[in-house]
Amino acid sequence: MTGPSGSPQPPIQSTRAAVLVPFGIVTLIWGSTWLVIRDQIAVVPPSWSISYRFLIAGIAMAIYARVKRESLVLDTRGYAFAAVIGTALFAFNFNFVYRAEHYVTSGLVAVVFALLLVPNAVFGRIFLGQKLGRQLMLGCAVAMAGVALLFVNEARVDPHGPQSATIGIALTLGGVLAASIANVMQGSAFAKRYPMAPMLAIAMLIGATLDATFAWITTGPPVFELRLGYIAGILYLGIFASALAFPLYFNVIRAIGPAKAAYSGVIVPVIAMILSTLFEHYHWSTLAVAGAVLAGAGLVIALSARRPAR
Repeated sequence: MTGPSGSPQPPIQSTRAAVLVPFGIVTLIWGSTWLVIRDQIAVVPPSWSISYRFLIAGIAMAIYARVKRESLVLDTRGYAFAAVIGTALFAFNFNFVYRAEHYVTSGLVAVVFALLLVPNAVFGRIFLGQKLGRQLMLGCAVAMAGVALLFVNEARVDPHGPQSATIGIALTLGGVLAASIANVMQGSAFAKRYPMAPMLAIAMLIGATLDATFAWITTGPPVFELRLGYIAGILYLGIFASALAFPLYFNVIRAIGPAKAAYSGVIVPVIAMILSTLFEHYHWSTLAVAGAVLAGAGLVIALSARRPAR
């Protein structure tokens, strides 16, 4: 496999440790982001918070690329690919998700986002030719049953009412579809022709620019909250939840496919609820416990399946 300049690209590791370690790191980080996002939209308009996040993330990725001596100059197709990733993932996806938390609890948004597994599996089959084996499908079924129980539980306790919940869920589903497009693109052979760090740096900076443009048009000039918690949240989301987590996650996608990689989203709601128990006094019901157990069981079944055939 070679890059645009003809230089060989290192093969993607697909050993169990090379997949499970970054998978675990990403899941733990993203499981904690829902509480942070909730705080980010208290005063500052969502799109401005998103633009700050990916400005920091893009700069961090660019610095990392330079440390690795990888050029930030891509060919025309590389820039176009980065632009689509930036638009779908770092603009549309996050604007949908941040706004969803205006209408429903962060736990419910996390639960609905777990449905990313479904379009990832379907699009992976259609566009990447990845077959869905019986074990993977069984894992999907078990995990989605768990997600359904978590969804029912969250819908019951959501204080915003059915109309608000419907808007929040619809916005989250929009984010799910946008994220799935970017996920499947990262699983393609074309994506592997370019170094990860420069590609993501450019995509994040394009996304930040689009977010800032949209924010200025819809809410006016930049708004920033000079509060330690807000600043710490921006840095955490930009550096750890973006500059660190996305390269790890995309490498997992390239190793095991977008369907199995999306299982991080099945466990994320469970982590989000555990953190909510510690910091928001969330109370576990029988449905929530059963849903968490099924989600975990489905994850084990799916991740023990063979690497998807192409």
